[in-house]
Order: sequence, then C-alpha cells, then structure tokens
Amino acid sequence: MGVTGIGGLFFRSRDPEARAEWYREHLGIDAGQASIWQQEAGPTVFAPFPADSDYFAADQSVMLNLRVTGLDALVATLEAADIAVERRPEWTATEYGSFARIHDPEGLPIELWEAP
Repeated sequence: MGVTGIGGLFFRSRDPEARAEWYREHLGIDAGQASIWQQEAGPTVFAPFPADSDYFAADQSVMLNLRVTGLDALVATLEAADIAVERRPEWTATEYGSFARIHDPEGLPIELWEAP
C-alpha cells in the first residue's frame, strides 16, 4: 500500500482549449479534457522548493518539468515556432542531464529535461 506515482496534473486555465492545443502542437501532449497520456517509465522528482527560491519565477507556485529525448532538436523546433527558449551553459551536460526552459501561453514555466 502507498503511492506508486503521479496520477495526473490538473491546473486552471483562462482558455483550456487553446492551452491544450498549444501543448498538443508544440510538445506532442494530448492535454484535452479527460485525455490520458501514457508516459514512458523513468524518474520523477517531487520536490518542494523554498518560497524564496530563484530557480523559477517567484510569481509561479509550480514549474512543470518534462522528460524529453532529442532536446536540441526539440529546442530548434520550438524556436522555429517563435517560442522563447532559455538555455544556460550550466544547464548543459550536467551530472543530471541537460535542461532548457520555456513558458506555456499562460506563463507556466516548463523545464525540458534530457537525462544523461
């Protein structure tokens, strides 16, 4: 008996249909009402951050972290779609992998993580 994983992520949206379409178009996630996304097995980090952390914007209480493959190709695709992508040298080829940041249409920070 006990928790075996994250069963879902639910968040409010000013325009749920447009936001779901953005996730579908740019990240390949079917985020429509009552959709079920079958994800690959892998690590999931569950970590409360200090309230004054500067790891992501102070006006956001959560940041979505998505495991990806082919981070460089995904970043190129996102940039071609005029989506701002933040990359930092200290986020590249770390012991934990490589990272990039984007924001969804309503400002939710999304960290893209390619494991080493």
